[in-house]
Amino acid sequence: MMNAPLPLTRDLVFVGGGHAHALALRMWGMNPLPGARVTVIDPNPSAPYTGMLPGHVAGHYARDALEIDLVRLCRFAGARLVRGRATSIDAVAQTITVEGGVIEPREIAYDVASIDIGIHAKMPGIEGFSEHAIAVKPLGPYAAAWDEFLRRVEAGDRPPEATVIGGGIAGIEIAMAMAHALKARAGEARVNLIEAGPVIAANTPKARRRLEQKLRAQGVTVLTGARAVRIEADCVHLDDGTRIESAFTVGSAGARAYEWLADCDLPTSDDGFLRIGADLRVPGYETLFAAGDCAHFDPRPLAKAGVYAVREAPVLFQNIRAVLSDRKTRPFKPQRDYLKLISLGGKSALAEKFGTVFSGPLLWRWKDQIDQKFMSQFKDFPQMSETRLPRLRASGGDADAQPLCGGCGSKVAPGTLADILGHQPALARPDVITGPGDDAAILEIGQRKQVLTTDHLRAFTSDYAVQARITALHALGDVWAMGAEPQAALASITLPRMSAPLQARTMAEIMDAAGAVLRDAGAELVGGHSTMGAEMSLGFTLTGLLEEKAISNAGARVGDVLILTRPIGSGTILAGEMRGMATGRDVAALLDGLQRPQGDAAAILSGAHAMTDVTGFGLAGHLLAICRASNVGAEIDLTAIPLYEGAEALARSGVRSTIWQENRDAAPVEGAGDSARAALLHDPQTAGGFLASVDEGECAVLLEALKKAGHGAARIGRIVGGTSVIRAVQS
Repeated sequence: MMNAPLPLTRDLVFVGGGHAHALALRMWGMNPLPGARVTVIDPNPSAPYTGMLPGHVAGHYARDALEIDLVRLCRFAGARLVRGRATSIDAVAQTITVEGGVIEPREIAYDVASIDIGIHAKMPGIEGFSEHAIAVKPLGPYAAAWDEFLRRVEAGDRPPEATVIGGGIAGIEIAMAMAHALKARAGEARVNLIEAGPVIAANTPKARRRLEQKLRAQGVTVLTGARAVRIEADCVHLDDGTRIESAFTVGSAGARAYEWLADCDLPTSDDGFLRIGADLRVPGYETLFAAGDCAHFDPRPLAKAGVYAVREAPVLFQNIRAVLSDRKTRPFKPQRDYLKLISLGGKSALAEKFGTVFSGPLLWRWKDQIDQKFMSQFKDFPQMSETRLPRLRASGGDADAQPLCGGCGSKVAPGTLADILGHQPALARPDVITGPGDDAAILEIGQRKQVLTTDHLRAFTSDYAVQARITALHALGDVWAMGAEPQAALASITLPRMSAPLQARTMAEIMDAAGAVLRDAGAELVGGHSTMGAEMSLGFTLTGLLEEKAISNAGARVGDVLILTRPIGSGTILAGEMRGMATGRDVAALLDGLQRPQGDAAAILSGAHAMTDVTGFGLAGHLLAICRASNVGAEIDLTAIPLYEGAEALARSGVRSTIWQENRDAAPVEGAGDSARAALLHDPQTAGGFLASVDEGECAVLLEALKKAGHGAARIGRIVGGTSVIRAVQS
């Protein structure tokens, strides 16, 4: 018999996607610790690499070049990514409070945790900073704001003038990079660098003189002994009354710890950084680590420099494994000095170590090679060894079959399902009005009519709270599509094999998330069934009450128009994420979209002649079901169908969900061709939108109402004469 995998017994949580954590996660993916479940908490689907930020600001690198895709990294590491902002840590109860996500607030429990959230450069003490300036850290918001400012400068909407507050190395690099970019885009640049101290930062007088020379060469005006006291939309006011014109103001004065760390009853330095000992653990808390700029290294203070975070990573990785497996930790021994490579705006850099200073284009190329080598670790992950197929095996299986998708991509093929349902006996009970073939069965209970449906999904995300929320909304889609009011729900949960404490944590996450969705929809979660198995799957059986006649697949009329309330392409993006091909940004946007309830959309479309929710059989398959039930045909406009960002590119590259071919065979579309957009007609959707057949005269009003409610609805076609034929047209 095959050896069963070890049960999950310990929860490891990484708070933040900083450099030390990113490298430790990569190491974990190459050498995981069996029995440990890994969670990463970060508000963003990607983490910027600080070393390449000046190059991006100057225009040498695209935004993607300096982003570590946390979704892809977590997939490689076997970790779940919880998108949200940690706001508190209870190191006694060993829980982390997370806010800012779609589900909030959340409590994430841990057995071992590590914090690497970086620093910020916000300046709340300067009047108007929050309204009219941007901090250089965190890097994501700053990079986005800079890109938008450059676009407006090029368009002539803003003057090419900027100000950097803070004459540290980061401020010096950013000021020269901004000046270089503005001259390239607008032909001129007016950049000021404001430093409260008597001189700009540098390790030696020689390095300072060289940097001052380079700043002048880039056209940057340096003001030392100056302090900003108020910021307005178009200027900065100094304490001596001087007014500096500035269309884009950046804060880069010093490195500040996030304030919430000091509120957690944890040991911090005088300036609010989390204290750590030689083995990177927080004193007094053997299961809590910290690394990178957010930490204060007790054995000796370290500069806030990425080089230390990078070198902490192997020690952090080994020590976390040691604590998880009850072994001894080892100390981190930082170097005394390190090579400093400072970008000078153009493709030139200054190097300084042990008091020796050099500068020139060759050093920029050297820096570029170092940065590109670092980032390459997160672009192309090592191919891990796969399970060998037995030499002798039963015939009939496809040895090259693609991995089984999650969500609706793992459904039984529509042809197989239709054959089975076609052999079921006719309904015998008079109180069961309809059976298989529509979104939900209709039952008669006394003088009331009730709908009954069930949906079950193989997990497509290891954030089980998100999985629960989307699965509940997916199941509710059948009730809403029938025009019913959700009433009650039963949960069916299969957990991977895990210890009792992890079972309790996981079940709490699932039930809290699903219960909130169902309650908001007006349904009660009244019970269910749970078990453990080979992998996570989750389902809900739902009832709903009908106040009016049910909206079914039958009822579409020739001349009706077709409205789709949500984009398609979710199956392709989820399949692409499994293969490491989808971008984290697109995956995050999709998961956010799938967590949007659609009860209000169903209410807007309550007068539809026919309606269904588009799920596992794809847009074409569900449209064909309407055509067959209504004895009509349909035309769909390929160019009018909304798509999730990234889906068409993945489809063009050949990404398909597991049941895509079966969906295509079951619901052919005449004239669709073989384009990527045509392929998405058969893409299985999870928590898909509603497809409604409505009177043409009502279409414009309905679309306006749907869009006002926040749904990406579109008119995608019309009902025509004929029998069960779908044709593609292009406007």
